Amino acid sequence: MNQASSEKNETAQKITRLVLLRHGQSIWNRDKVFTGWSDVVLSPKGQQEAKNAGRQLQRIGIRFDRCFSSTLQRASETAKTVLSTMELDELPIQQCWRLNERHYGALEGMGRLAAIRKFGLWPVLRTQIRFDGEPPKLEMDDSRFPGNQPQYEAVEKNELPRGESLKLAMERMLPCWQNVIKPEIQQGQCVLIVSHKNVLRTLMMQLDNLTEMQVLKLKLATGKPLVYELDHEFKPVRHYYMDELR
Repeated sequence: MNQASSEKNETAQKITRLVLLRHGQSIWNRDKVFTGWSDVVLSPKGQQEAKNAGRQLQRIGIRFDRCFSSTLQRASETAKTVLSTMELDELPIQQCWRLNERHYGALEGMGRLAAIRKFGLWPVLRTQIRFDGEPPKLEMDDSRFPGNQPQYEAVEKNELPRGESLKLAMERMLPCWQNVIKPEIQQGQCVLIVSHKNVLRTLMMQLDNLTEMQVLKLKLATGKPLVYELDHEFKPVRHYYMDELR
């Protein structure tokens, strides 16, 4: 085999890893409350899930070059714990508000039964069974609107959500994915993204070319690393959870 053929074959076989991790269980996950952009902490179970995720990733020998998380503490604390457990404390965590969870609008902070009593069954149900289903929106003066919170004061108010469908959450996330994260992976960097169920589902939609119905059926457990192996053309070779490894 000549040198050109050898280099071509080596490139074709090159695999880059991307790990998607839903944060550990939060106190509102535990209590079955609509959370969205509400900045709640990890539960004790969630803290342990983050440590376990770090141990699992360390066990298979992954060394991350870049780490991205949302600005919400349940994701950033999960990322910090994972990296610390892997002895990668020096690796910076790049936070991006576009990786925040889907905003549940006026449903945030409510349990499902209380939300149904206040808004009716369909306004609550459509947010969960339709890709373009939007929750009841917040008023502009509501304290839950990110435009009224100091951590988002640098973001234009018209870019911040008052309630999102899964479709809108995807559209909000895409600039971060396409312009910031994807170029790093295409450079061969091993990347960890710590985010939230709905945002990660829309990322899987991009990677696997899923339909809207397929995305709605995806389930992502808290604190369970999902490893993607991507070829040099950015196509998934396979993806798997740690407990699926043989």
